[in-house]
Amino acid sequence: MREFFQNGTMSTPALTHWLLYCRPGFEPDCAQEALRQAKQQRPIIGTEQPSLAADSGYVQITLNEQTPNYQELIFARQLIRLERTITVLPERDRLTPLLAAITGLPGTFGALWLEVPDTNDGKTLSAFTRRFQPLLETALREQGKLQDGAEKIAAYKTHHLPRLHVFFPDKSQAFIGTSDPYNSAASVMGIHRQNMPSEAPSRSTLKLAEAIEVFMDKGEQTRLLRTGMTAVDLGAAPGGWTWQMVKRGIRVSAVDNGPMKGVLAKHPLVEHLKQDGFKFAPRKAVDWLICDMVEKPGKVAELVAAWFIAGWCKHTIFNLKLPMKQHLAALDGALGGIRKRLDEEGINYKMSAKQLYHDREEVTVFLTRTKR
Repeated sequence: MREFFQNGTMSTPALTHWLLYCRPGFEPDCAQEALRQAKQQRPIIGTEQPSLAADSGYVQITLNEQTPNYQELIFARQLIRLERTITVLPERDRLTPLLAAITGLPGTFGALWLEVPDTNDGKTLSAFTRRFQPLLETALREQGKLQDGAEKIAAYKTHHLPRLHVFFPDKSQAFIGTSDPYNSAASVMGIHRQNMPSEAPSRSTLKLAEAIEVFMDKGEQTRLLRTGMTAVDLGAAPGGWTWQMVKRGIRVSAVDNGPMKGVLAKHPLVEHLKQDGFKFAPRKAVDWLICDMVEKPGKVAELVAAWFIAGWCKHTIFNLKLPMKQHLAALDGALGGIRKRLDEEGINYKMSAKQLYHDREEVTVFLTRTKR
């Protein structure tokens, strides 16, 4: 570890270890993005190289005092401050070493989340964590480390306590960490799972359903997705994204040369326009543009920026399909191009991007106009 001088005295930078979950196969992107963000806060001094394994679904990074901003990370599903690592868990008594490690942590916790990697191997551990969770919860409550749900305290206090995470990369290891409810995902394993609606014509509907939950709180959903609003769905067929709008009472112009399927084929709120999404222009402005077309990210970004500049929509959710390599560079170019054009036009906006659980080789973006 490198030492450095501060105010004339030699000191060692305070190192913090972080555990981030991500989609398997995107570990380098997750680590690179988090380190890049940290470097923008202050220089990284005396730290270790990121620890990652291909297709593992998680990475570890070490920083000196920087705190990553979860909301601005695209590839990270969850952000956890890593406090303890147990490299050898006895098969017959995992409870004792875990309790000993957690007892040494300061404070109490509002929730206990036992988690595993989002991989095939990780799924085999889920049965174990379901059985083990109540045992560990009971022991921690007896020790006063975990908030007892039976206690009569305000829900506000419980919600604002840090969460305790125990992550099992396998049955013999455990990573123990904490997360700030204001700087992390609100779901176990950072996954906002969605149930497949029986009437939806394709599984792509889950991507938009998840995006709405991730990018908008309940108040924003009520305000921005109201019955009677209008939307255009570019590349709509067979209708997975259109269905999410229609079920909220929003009238949709579904633009695609392909057919709409199921209940959307003759739905009263759907106007199917057999046109090229890149050439389509609405007769009048709409509230929403949604777009899940298979095209280069730069081309989709140019299209979205053009819609905003023309005043054809107020809000949009769209997907950027990632190339085989250079994911971050492609995203930087696409998102940076949108920012540049909107800034030049003096348009006030908010933009968020995330690789969602129901995404694959893509990233979902939410862009909305703001007053300032």
